[in-house]
Amino acid sequence: MFGLERLIPIGIRPRRSHGARAVVTGAGSGIGRAFALEIAERGGQVICADIDESRADETVALIERSHPGAAHAFRCDVSRREEVEVLARFAESLFERPVTLVVNNAGVGIGGKPVGEIGFDDWEWALGINLWGVVHGCEIFAPQLRAARRGGIINVASAAAFAAAPSMAVYNASKAAVLSLSETMAAEMSGTGVAVTVLCPTFVKTNVARDGRITPQSARLADTLMRLTGFSPDSVARTALDAHDRGQLYVLPQLDAHLIWRLKRYFPAQYTYALGLLDRLLPQENSTTTDRSPVSDKTGV
Repeated sequence: MFGLERLIPIGIRPRRSHGARAVVTGAGSGIGRAFALEIAERGGQVICADIDESRADETVALIERSHPGAAHAFRCDVSRREEVEVLARFAESLFERPVTLVVNNAGVGIGGKPVGEIGFDDWEWALGINLWGVVHGCEIFAPQLRAARRGGIINVASAAAFAAAPSMAVYNASKAAVLSLSETMAAEMSGTGVAVTVLCPTFVKTNVARDGRITPQSARLADTLMRLTGFSPDSVARTALDAHDRGQLYVLPQLDAHLIWRLKRYFPAQYTYALGLLDRLLPQENSTTTDRSPVSDKTGV
C-alpha cells in the first residue's frame, strides 16, 4: 500500500558484515588487519590468518583490547591448498557453525620488469599467492558459505586488474583473474543469500611495495604515490564492508580508480597508447629486485 511495501526489504536487509563469523587472510598487517579490526568492531568474530603468525598475533592483540575473545590467530600460507583446507576445518570447529564471511586479502607486490625479463620463478611465486590463494579461499570456503545461506565473500583485487600498467604483467594478470573469478562467483551465488564483492583500490598505505619483488625504482615510485595519494587501510576496509552489506559487486574506493575504469572502457586504444608512451618516457632501470620474502600485505596498483 502506498508503495511502502517496497521499503520494507530495504529496512530489514541484514547487514552481512555485522556479527559475522569471519576468516580474513593476510590479516597480519595492512588492509587485512584493517578488515579484521573493523569486523570485530561490528560485533563479529574473526580468524586472523597470515603466513607470519607473529603478525597475526599482533592483530589479535589489537582486537582483544576492546573485544576480548573476538579474534583468533592462525598461521596459513594461502598458496598451499592443504593449509587453507586446515584453516577451513579450524574455522568450522571454532565457530561450531559455518563461516558467514571470508575476506581473501593475502597478496604480494611484484613489478618493474617487462614480459620476457620477469622469469618463471617470479610468475609462479606471485600467482601462487595472488591468484591461487584466492582460488583456494573461494573453492574451499564456498560450501560453508552456501550452508550458512547468508554473508558472503570479499576478494581483494586491485585497480591493476583493469589498468594494465606496463612492467606489472604478473601483478596485473593475477588481479584481472581475481576480478573475473569474483564476477563469475557473483552470478553463481545469485539467489543463495551469499554476496560476492571484489575490492579494486589504487594506492593504499601499506608496506607491500617494500616487501614484494619490486625493482628499486618502481618501489620508490610506489612508496611516493602511496604516501601522497594513498588511502588508509581502515578507510578502504570500511568502504568495502559497507558495500558488501549492500550486496555490491564492484568496490572502487578511490576517484582515480573510477577514472581509469572509464578511460579504459570508453577509449581503449588511446588509453593503451598513452600508457605505452608514458612508460617509454620514464627512466629505465636494471632488473635487480628487492627482498623476496613472502608477505601478506595488500595494496592497489
